[in-house]
Amino acid sequence: MRNFLIIILASFVCFCGWLVATSGLFTFGHTPCILLQQTTADTAQTPDAPAVEQAPKLQAAPAVTFGADDSPSRTVTLGSVDPKSGYQFLLELTSKGAAVEKATFSGFDDRNYKNPQPLRILSPIGDALSMANENFTFVNENLQLPLNKLHWKTFDVETAEDGSQTARFEAVIKIKDTNEPVVKLIKTYKVSVGSYHLACDITIENLSGSEQKVRFNLAGPLGINREGARTDMRKAVAGFKTSNGQIASVRLDAKKLSKAKTSKNKQLNEPGANFLWVAVTNKYFTAILVPLPTQGEDFCNWVSEKTGKFFNPDADLNADSDDENIGVDLQIATNTLAPLGQADSTRTYNFLLYLGSKDKSLFDKNQLYKNLGFAETIDFMACFCCPAAIIHPLAFGILAAMKWMHGFIPNYGVVIIILVFLVRLAMHPLTKKSQVSMSRYQKFLNEPEALEIKKKYAKNMLEMRKHLSVLEKERGVSQSAMIMGMLPMIVQMPIWYALYSAIYASIDLRGAPFLPFWITDLSAPDALVRFATVTIPFVGWKIDSLNLLPILMGLAFYLQQKLTPTQAAADPTNSQLAQQQKIMMFLMPLMFPLMLYKAPSGLNLYIMASTFAGVIEQYVIKKHIREKEQQQSAILVSATSKTGGRFKKKKPRPFFKNM
Repeated sequence: MRNFLIIILASFVCFCGWLVATSGLFTFGHTPCILLQQTTADTAQTPDAPAVEQAPKLQAAPAVTFGADDSPSRTVTLGSVDPKSGYQFLLELTSKGAAVEKATFSGFDDRNYKNPQPLRILSPIGDALSMANENFTFVNENLQLPLNKLHWKTFDVETAEDGSQTARFEAVIKIKDTNEPVVKLIKTYKVSVGSYHLACDITIENLSGSEQKVRFNLAGPLGINREGARTDMRKAVAGFKTSNGQIASVRLDAKKLSKAKTSKNKQLNEPGANFLWVAVTNKYFTAILVPLPTQGEDFCNWVSEKTGKFFNPDADLNADSDDENIGVDLQIATNTLAPLGQADSTRTYNFLLYLGSKDKSLFDKNQLYKNLGFAETIDFMACFCCPAAIIHPLAFGILAAMKWMHGFIPNYGVVIIILVFLVRLAMHPLTKKSQVSMSRYQKFLNEPEALEIKKKYAKNMLEMRKHLSVLEKERGVSQSAMIMGMLPMIVQMPIWYALYSAIYASIDLRGAPFLPFWITDLSAPDALVRFATVTIPFVGWKIDSLNLLPILMGLAFYLQQKLTPTQAAADPTNSQLAQQQKIMMFLMPLMFPLMLYKAPSGLNLYIMASTFAGVIEQYVIKKHIREKEQQQSAILVSATSKTGGRFKKKKPRPFFKNM
């Protein structure tokens, strides 16, 4: 029994430690940053050099040298940030690399409580830009052109009758000495009204009379905002379809990417599976780049490498100056272009870029998103005792239930509280049965015969257990009652994890208010009073508001600890256990508020409501146990003269006097 309790306690402490580690309260620096993936074969790799992207170099050849004309710098925009326009985002495209310079949502703001602005999902990182063509290589000549440094020829935006907008860029690669055109690249972006994704097509056309063998790199989305208030949840993710038709994903977070020593450690691969997409994600949003298969193919077979990238623009050794970011990169496989005028002299690569929230209901409504498994970008918490196979279905079910309830209860704070009471109500029969069993066993251990056995065989545990077992059979009780007392916690643990994950990662709670004067955003700390940021000495905690919910949660934990039956109460002869549980009674109410002080108010609201509901439930159960004991003992007291000589039961004391 003791070993079982130790395992349960150790699991709980490990989970608490994980929460503390990821809470953002303790930050003592990171490992030194490293170089990004090499962009040329002859680029020297210096382990101690800062993580600044190296510009690709044009390699000289004795026979021929290629170049490209640099066009005037120009910026064009597609879409709009006006929610009434029907567009989901605004794209700012630049002629430099024919890339996406910025992407800004029309339906989400940056949650700045003073002056909210449209939320930007993609931003440049120094010279690095999303969707830029990089390292265009002529394989036979071993020549490479940095097309991301080139300003492409930019055409005016075209608007179709359905409201869709298209931008086009062109670059012509020529033989530098003769100015003879060799290869032409055409890149187009198309944004449609109401769509969360845009189309990007890259066409490579051979303009020479000889065969050309070429390949290139394409920068995927990069520069995604952090979003998470406590910890950096940004990740590079790749999606795959396995041989049995299941969607699988591989992910590398910013910390792993910063520690990666080689390019191999930053690869996003799933052996034996077919590649679907690559993405960058934060807590609530994602940018997913999908290379579309060639006509007649089921899967894309022309992407040779998928790589995560870590950026540290100011090259600080601790990589903690808040300018760090991540991205992804695709290497397009070598393709042979036939001479001009022949079949296969032109090749077009089609891409789809999703920019939006990590919303499963949205993914399920769009059949393309569902088939591609975009829901794999959603992060849920899991551990060794609650694997993802259990947590994910539970969390998705809870999110669906919350969304359904929100249809007729237009306040997610109220929905969370109702959800708490529904879970408690569903678990009440099991909780009640276990509490009654524990109470009976506690009473048994306090009987004179049991105390005498404990005293007599205090130095012989086997003999003590043997005699107690005989007495247990005579009294009709069992030590398994103590295990039954832990059963509700074990059963509820997956539900607790799933609720934690669902509330923590739900896009629906982002910016959702509960109370207009206090909890105005369930995805952020409740911040009853805001003040200038204060850094606590020695531990480095940064606090900029008075958060009331964690304090109330600590009070709720204290009340729950006082009402919960303990093993020490059942075994009054074990002073060491009593001391340990006394420490835990005060430690838990302090640890949780500290650990979750900067957690989203929606999560703290759930934990506080659940704990207070548990206090009420335990009071009701204890009252039931007292009444049942009084009925069995038939303890009656004589009434006073005011009652006319009638008898009445002894009234139980209020619960707060029993604490």
